[in-house]
Amino acid sequence: MLESCSRRDLFKLVTLAIPATATMGLPIQPSNGFGFHDQMEGAGGGQSASAANAGQTVPDAFPRQPSELVREMVLVSHYDLKRVQELVEVRPALARAAWDWGFGDWEDALGAASHMGNRAIAEYLISKGARPTLFSAAMLGQLDVVKGMISAQPGAQRIQGPHSISLLAHAKAGGDAARPVFDFLQSLGDAGADSEPPLSQDDVDTVKGTYVFGPGMSQVDVTVERIIDPNDMKQMISRLTWTRQGMIGRPLNHLGNRTFYPWGAPSVRIQFTEENGARLMTVSDGDTTLVARRTQ
Repeated sequence: MLESCSRRDLFKLVTLAIPATATMGLPIQPSNGFGFHDQMEGAGGGQSASAANAGQTVPDAFPRQPSELVREMVLVSHYDLKRVQELVEVRPALARAAWDWGFGDWEDALGAASHMGNRAIAEYLISKGARPTLFSAAMLGQLDVVKGMISAQPGAQRIQGPHSISLLAHAKAGGDAARPVFDFLQSLGDAGADSEPPLSQDDVDTVKGTYVFGPGMSQVDVTVERIIDPNDMKQMISRLTWTRQGMIGRPLNHLGNRTFYPWGAPSVRIQFTEENGARLMTVSDGDTTLVARRTQ
């Protein structure tokens, strides 16, 4: 499916502009089942539980799963079965891990495998307790499940998955095994990606640049990135991308009039305007409104 796209391109689709401190390959240390290193052994045959516990450091996030492992789990569930198995073997709950890539673009491990068409990872995760969804059913070719869900919830075919990837694209990612699902969804006429108003080169040149906001002059870069088309994994597309410095870049969908929403967050609005010669960016996300000024 990804013959014409390199792993580097795939990585950019998953997490654009991820910081250098990403946790790919992070080793999991042996623990006593609670995320604390076992300190029960000592000279003379062991220590009392109270003595051992006195020397332990409890993670601030306990009992939540470590965030660096949650993020890695969702990331590698796109493409790396071996690492997925290593993580789940030590922490079984990671089979249900979910991560917010930005603006509420939540993705769980099964969702990652599903839109990539990675059947082996999807089936492994489900066998380990991941919760099947309409999107996993579409990719796995489970026609009765997809039909049943849409019958029970009319219009469900229009619900978007992580990164705003359509249900039809999930079926397409499933290949020949999911062809009956693809044909069924195609017949509905509205299970695919939403069309976007054209974006002229003048619009692109106008909105690109570095924007700053706040007392500390926090920085947002709007750039053009080449990434895999999530609705056709064999194609590359150019996409405006919004990246707060040190954070994860979010590709933008155009709504018209230089107004966009980030992938996976259709309720968020990012609008670019000009005022008294200044170029401004306004981000509206629930009760948060951010206005930033372009510096270049």
